[in-house]
Amino acid sequence: MKAEWTIKEKSTGELLVTVDGAEWEKAKDKSFGKLAKSVTVDGFRKGQVPNNIAKKHISEQQILLEAVNDAAQDAFAFGLEDQKVDPIVQPTLDVQSLTADACIYKFVVVVKPEVVLGEYKGVKADPISVEVSDEDVDAQVEKYREDMAELVVKETGKVRKGDTVVLDFEGFKEGVAFDGGKGENYSLEIGSNSFIPGFEDGLKGMETGEEKDLELTFPESYQVEDLAGQKVVFKVKVNEIKKKQLPKLNDAFVKDVNLDGVETVDQLKEKIRSNLTEERTTDAENKANDELLSRVVDNANVEIPNELIDDEKNQMFNELQQRLMQQGLNFDTYKQILGTTEEAVKDQMGEEAERRVKVRLVLEAIADKEDLKSTEEEVEQEYSEIATQYGLEVDKVKELASPSAIAYDLRIRKAFDLVKATKD
Repeated sequence: MKAEWTIKEKSTGELLVTVDGAEWEKAKDKSFGKLAKSVTVDGFRKGQVPNNIAKKHISEQQILLEAVNDAAQDAFAFGLEDQKVDPIVQPTLDVQSLTADACIYKFVVVVKPEVVLGEYKGVKADPISVEVSDEDVDAQVEKYREDMAELVVKETGKVRKGDTVVLDFEGFKEGVAFDGGKGENYSLEIGSNSFIPGFEDGLKGMETGEEKDLELTFPESYQVEDLAGQKVVFKVKVNEIKKKQLPKLNDAFVKDVNLDGVETVDQLKEKIRSNLTEERTTDAENKANDELLSRVVDNANVEIPNELIDDEKNQMFNELQQRLMQQGLNFDTYKQILGTTEEAVKDQMGEEAERRVKVRLVLEAIADKEDLKSTEEEVEQEYSEIATQYGLEVDKVKELASPSAIAYDLRIRKAFDLVKATKD
């Protein structure tokens, strides 16, 4: 056998492998033996037909085609070893030439792209200032009060934004009640946007005991096809109106909030300011890190194969499905709500998928250039930290993630740590 490797654009190349001579004869003999076992001739049991008779029932074309399949794996393995080619995705195969004397395979192989690093040491990100105003603190205090508010019945007055209305309703399309459009003593907070546009606004100004017809139109994107874009009438009756009664802002309220070491209003505000400062500092650091990484990646040059981007889009799509499952949804429901398709969602992921791949490739290149490695001790320590973080046994974590995967993540992290350490 002999092999020839030619690299083309986007790290995709052609690996030509020629199988000839004794190796091709051996492949054809093997193929003939397999085909002969399936030949049926009167007077002989299947698989027991003599070769000289079986040959009359097997064409040369059959033998060649069978030999092509039989020898392909060995030819590919030889080509990879001979030309030192390291594929990163499953190759495609074509037969460039097929004769009785030889077979020339053409494997289209995608290899890891070459990364030309730019400046990655001394790269700076613009600082992000962190401020927490008195208004920010007061807003959080009010959120605590809102969370602990009680609903009290309004004896008089009309429905306003923020009120909770207890109502009966029934929806009709062309005078006929439709499924899912009826409720009794249903509690609805005005301003929550829980119903279709116009429903909650139509309740504003109503009084307890009042009845009303709301003429509305379902959105075009509504998930129920029979109702999407359709005009309907909701007959509603307000049974009760409740308003929020916020607790007084005093030390008794603060104790009900139940934060460790916080017993007074002043202490509550100090705690809120401290928490907000910590949260915003973390957010600012994350944004600065993202900006720093973006600049390092933009300084590098790499042509990314479409196959790597497609793999990343598939990974991102799987992550989306997992998030939906955690929310009690599935993708079929999700695409109906948004009026989209799996292909359209993946297309929207394309830009971010390409960025993810480039970030990974650049950090890998930095780790290679700086000879960054992960020790067995570091891998074991990472297993322990992951187990502690998720409340799992270390052995369970090892079942979920291989040592090589952990070592890879550590190398990538070390590469970014190096970039951050040299930014000043």
